[in-house]
Amino acid sequence: MSRETTASLPTESGRRDFLAAAGVALSGGLAGCSGVFAAEGKQVNVAGSSTVFPVTEAIASAFSEENPTVNISLSKTGTGGGFGNFFCAGRTDINNASRAIADAEIEQCGNNDVTPIEFQIATDALTVVVNPEADWVDCLTVEQLQEIWRTDGAQRWSELDDEWPDEEIELYGAATTSGTFDYFNEAVLGEELNHRSDYYATERDRTIVQGVRGSEYAMGYFGFSYYSENPDSIKAVSIDSGDGCVEPSIETAMSGEYTPLSRPLFIYVAKQSLTKPAVRDFVRFYMERAATDLVSDVGYVPIDEETRDENLEKLDAAVAEVTE
Repeated sequence: MSRETTASLPTESGRRDFLAAAGVALSGGLAGCSGVFAAEGKQVNVAGSSTVFPVTEAIASAFSEENPTVNISLSKTGTGGGFGNFFCAGRTDINNASRAIADAEIEQCGNNDVTPIEFQIATDALTVVVNPEADWVDCLTVEQLQEIWRTDGAQRWSELDDEWPDEEIELYGAATTSGTFDYFNEAVLGEELNHRSDYYATERDRTIVQGVRGSEYAMGYFGFSYYSENPDSIKAVSIDSGDGCVEPSIETAMSGEYTPLSRPLFIYVAKQSLTKPAVRDFVRFYMERAATDLVSDVGYVPIDEETRDENLEKLDAAVAEVTE
């Protein structure tokens, strides 16, 4: 059903150029990259969710402007991949997460003497996208989404509506290690249905953008930030959960209208890492900036001041415990 598109990934935005100049290290993968996990110097190691990545990336660039001697290594591994392979294994200080940590992950962290501390840092409007030429579909019901994405689901657009094209639906979505996959599975498919496996699964959200842009009959889903970067090359689909069609946006996510695909975003910090001044300074900076337009500029809803203050209190308490 899907086709390989990774050979021609789009070039990175100007934001990457700025980050390179600011001293923020970006890595597409962690295995074998000794430079990503330098044990010496002022180092903050971050892996995890590709959805949360743009927020952490933007905040890291702002932090690096003020703290040029601190090296922040960022990598997209998926929420689950970040927890399982790096954070709970004691290899990273922070895990970006587009869902809450699972019980099995908490147990794994505990077995390795890693204590995760949860901080909500934004709200996302998970977005379903199609090709701009797909003029037959502007809105889908949750039931139609279930029919498309469930195991043994619809193969052709005409199976959803006999007036729609009798063409195969080309599907792009999150890999099973992704928190986006977990959230979409829970919010749309629920406990009764399973997510289909015959689709192009990837942690590279820009690959999804490229795939959907390249086929009139394609569909994908990812965090709103990646749609907001590409509003002219892909089309966001409104979702009808029973009260009419609602477009994904910062405003509808903030108001709670965009259901069931609005979700909280998190970072998890290893409590033990707060013994390092670079880590605790970065986390404090992160909590303060998560309540500002820096978050909305990358396409998500900032936390409110109450959540910011709760995060800072939680951070202060943890720092006091590990530095006494």
